[in-house]
Parts: sequence; structure tokens; C-alpha cells
Amino acid sequence: MYVWFTLVAGLAVVALSLLRTRFPYFSEESAYILRSLGFGARLVKYKKVRPFYSIVDRFLDAARTHPAKVFVHFEGRDYSYGEVDQRSNKVARALQAEARLQEGDTVALFLANEPSFIWIWLGLAKLGCPAALLNFNIRSRSLLHCFSCCGAKVIIVSPELQDAVEEVLPSLRQQGISVYLLSDNCGIQGVNGLSDKISQASDQPLSRDLRANVHIRSTALYIYTSGTTGLPKAAVITHEKVWAASFIQGACGVTAKDILYINLPLYHSAGFLIGMTGAIERGITIILKRKFSASQFWEDCRKHNVTVMQYIGETMRYLCNTPKKDGEKNHNVRVAIGNGVRTDVWTEFLNRFGDIKIRELYASTEGNIGFINYTSKIGAVGRVNFVHKFFFPYALIKFDIEKEEPVRNSEGLCIPAAQGETGLLVGRITHRTPFIGYAGNKLQTEKKRLRDVLKKGDLYFNTGDLLRLDHENFVYFQDRVGDTFRWKGENVATSEVADILTMAHCILEANVYGVKVEGHEGRIGMAAITLKEGAEFDCADTYKQVVNYLPAYARPRFIRLQPSLEMTGTFKMKKVKLVEEGFNPAHITDPLYFLLTEKKTYVPLTVEIYKAIASGEIKL
Repeated sequence: MYVWFTLVAGLAVVALSLLRTRFPYFSEESAYILRSLGFGARLVKYKKVRPFYSIVDRFLDAARTHPAKVFVHFEGRDYSYGEVDQRSNKVARALQAEARLQEGDTVALFLANEPSFIWIWLGLAKLGCPAALLNFNIRSRSLLHCFSCCGAKVIIVSPELQDAVEEVLPSLRQQGISVYLLSDNCGIQGVNGLSDKISQASDQPLSRDLRANVHIRSTALYIYTSGTTGLPKAAVITHEKVWAASFIQGACGVTAKDILYINLPLYHSAGFLIGMTGAIERGITIILKRKFSASQFWEDCRKHNVTVMQYIGETMRYLCNTPKKDGEKNHNVRVAIGNGVRTDVWTEFLNRFGDIKIRELYASTEGNIGFINYTSKIGAVGRVNFVHKFFFPYALIKFDIEKEEPVRNSEGLCIPAAQGETGLLVGRITHRTPFIGYAGNKLQTEKKRLRDVLKKGDLYFNTGDLLRLDHENFVYFQDRVGDTFRWKGENVATSEVADILTMAHCILEANVYGVKVEGHEGRIGMAAITLKEGAEFDCADTYKQVVNYLPAYARPRFIRLQPSLEMTGTFKMKKVKLVEEGFNPAHITDPLYFLLTEKKTYVPLTVEIYKAIASGEIKL
């Protein structure tokens, strides 16, 4: 018997060793697939159950199960699940009384990162009201556009954002929009104080009948994305998509015992969906910050026993750029969830701060396809397996960068990219993987649909991103195509920036694009411009326009004066060559200018300034 036991044990060890050698990611893949199947089964259940069980119902269950558990910690104050539940009840009742809200009414939230953001959204959700999450960096024309395209008749504003709303108040009044400020009172005509109404309202639970008609395909949110062109677009987020995004934490191995650190903006899908609603789905505690601080990050993690962090590529780089200290691995962070980290930064981050499981994602707010790197493979944004491919059908197709369009064969069909070859990622649009599109923007919605991809009559979502699949089925992000680039974790729409530039009295045309800067994530804004006849480049006026109308991340830091702008045969501005040439004055004969923040103007870009940027002496 002993001999047989020894023999079986030996064979098991050999088999396991062979399995690990031939399939090095078997255990991680198996665990991920099992978790994913579990979440998939839950989503199917939620589609069928009546009445519909939403993420708000999940929150209410958590508030009943552990009312005293801390849900949000913010600036020294704890807010339990029970307290947040009561506060959201008060919000809902106050808005019922003051704004006469009913199920289906959209409300725009123009709020900073603070706990009130969460309970105001919960209050609206309890009434069955979709929320439009406005980027608190936008101003003027962009703010009006974002507000109007979601069809909201009510906007709720943080006191620190009052000035931005005052700028557009005449237009809001003209449209009959109700404006509520989170203060007890307000002396501005047309702006109503809301905080006192909330404090006086009842905190008793609300009837589920108030959201009786909400179902899994109902609109839950509008989250804004620059997409590929134009002003920001309101991506329609259904309750199904909220659930799917909330499962990402669980798919990455987060449990109910974890503590999550959120320093990303709640108006973004990362902070709101993956972070906040993911925390509700797991029933965990959030440490919420107004904004990211590299100097406070690890101190906060140690102080609050943080075990899960969120990041964007810039976050990692900023942390790696902080001065080295003793005991940098002395923390409890075990999982980091995010996207956009460079391979070199990824490696340095692990070397400095310890064995943290980096769960790099690929996804887009409005998209129907995404990947998760559930292994520890550095540099990959995901890994493809048969379960993923079944539930999320996609293709990587050949793409002509010069023409900015897919390559098609003689039959008019797209050509699949070979393994190891960079291709355009497209996700098949099916009932299970829909593409809802953008509110009030049929044109841009249609532009994201790609027909006749692998066979006549099929329909795919065009991500606008170039990816590569290697021989081990790891997926790598290569680049973004079209008229968008990413800087400081934000999408920048080139046509919006170009529109603002041409408001300067000296500029005739502008071709905006993103250029790489050594040591930085993404691409920074640059514009090739032509001047009106007889005009000279007005540094001060151009600076005034970009600062008044664009958030800091979207302002073009480099300007290139050209006698004319190159066009394609279909009159599209050529960008590829300009992107490749960059902004080195030693190689470019055209006049170059640099937005120098300290002097509040554009200045001629000299070799000295270029070297100071390259060395990091000038911060971007």
C-alpha cells in the first residue's frame, strides 16, 4: 500500500510539474475562468429576476447586513453603510419635494470627489433617475454641451464649482434648467441651495415602487468620453454595464475583507464603476481622496490598511518618481487595478514597492470588449482564453495608418491581423455584447459601428485602438488611432482643441495631435497651425483662448507654424508625419512655440527649453 501511495504521489508531482512547464498560467487561468463563470451566471440571473435587482439593491442588502461597517472614509471621517443609506434617503426625498423628480428624469452631477457624490447618486438611483457625471474640469461651451446632450433638467453643483456654473447660468435659465448648489442658501438668482433641504428631509426608506420600471437595459448613467472626435460625448451606461463593471474587482481576486483606495475622479468609469460600484458589489470599505497625491499615497495606504489600489499609468510613474525612502515595501497593498502603465514603470514599481499583483485592464467606457491581465505578465493588458472569446467575440484586423481605415480584400471584407501583428481591435455587436452609443449623437454612434468585417452583414464596434496578440495569447496595447490622444489620464479630442485654437484672431487653421515625450505616459498636445493673411502669431491671445476654454490636460503645449496644412485625398488633415517629427527644434525648420505656464504665454521653443523638457527640469 505504501509503495502504491508513493508511486501515485510521485506521478502526481511529475504531472503537476509537467503541467506547470507546458501551461505556466494554468492555475491563474483556471481561477479567473471559474470566477468569471460565476459572475456570468449572476448576470444571467439578474436579467431574469423580477423585480429587477440593481446595484442599488446590492447596496441596500449590504446596509441591512452590516450597517455599522465603514463604507467610505474621507478626510478623517467614517461613513458607515447604514449612514450612507440614510443620507441617500434624505437626498431622494429632498429632490422629490424640490425638483419634483420622477422615475426616468436625468440629473447632472457637477461634483468634486467627496462622499456626497456617492449618496446623491444613490438617492437618485433609488428614485429610478439616471445620473450624468460631468467632468469637473470642463467649462463654458463644453460644460453646456455635456449638460444638454444628456437631456437633464436638473444640475447639482459643488460650492467650489459655483463660478463655472455662473458662466453658463444665462443659457441654463433660458433652457429652464433647475440649478441646485450643495449649500444651505445661495444669493444668486436662479441657483437654489439644497443642503438645508436635505438635512431637513426624512431618512426613512423609500418604496421600491419608485423605480418599478427600471430594468437591466435601462439607462443608469451617462459618462462622458472624448471618443474619436468632437466635443465630449455622453456614453450611455445601462444597468447591465454597471453590473459587468462592478464584477471586475471580484474577477481580480478582491474579497469582502479588502479595503480599496480611490483617488481617481468619480466622474470617470474607472473611479465610479470599477472602483465605487465594485466596492458595493464586494461590500467593502473605500478610502476616498479628493485627488491623487504621490507624496501622501503610501502614508495613506499604511494608515488605513489599504489592500487594493486603483491606478492609471501616470499614477505609477508619479509614485516611481518620488524620492526613495526606507521601508517602501512596508504596506499591505496586494492588488492594483488599472490601465496605461508602461513596461519600464511597471517593473520599477514592483522592484520598489513589492510583490503587488498588477491587474492591468483594457476597456473603454462605451465599448463592448475588454481584457484583464489576470497573470503577472509585465506589459500585457490582458490574456485571451476560450471562455473570454466565447462571451466577448472580437477581431484584430489589418489597419492602414496613413488612410486611417481598415484594410479590405477584393470582397470588401476586413483582413484579420496575423498573430504577433498589430491590428485594429473591433468587438462584435450582439445581444449579449451590445454597443448602445452616445446620447443625442447618432452621427458619432454610427461612426463607431463597422460593417462587413469578417462576413457580409456582420456588425462590430470600432475601438479605435491598435493591439497585438502574441503566441501565448497575451494582448498588448500598441497605440490609439484617429483624432484622440490621451494625456494625464484623460482623452483629448483633437477637433475640440482645434476649434478653440481657431478662436484666436491670428489663427486660420489648426491640426491638433499628440506627441510622445520621453519619460511620460500617453501623448501631450501639439498643434500645427496656419495664420490668417498678414497676421503674426499672437502668443498672448492664443494662450488666453486655450486657458479660458480648455482644461489643463487638453491645452496644446507645443505650436508649430506652417505655411499650409497637408491634406489627404479626402481632405482630412495628415497627422502621421507630424506626430513622428515631434517638437525637436534641432530637426524642424518651422517656427515652434511652447506654452510656458510660469509666464502665462507661448514662447519660442529653443534648444535650451527642449533640453530642459527632456531632462525633466521643466515639468509637463
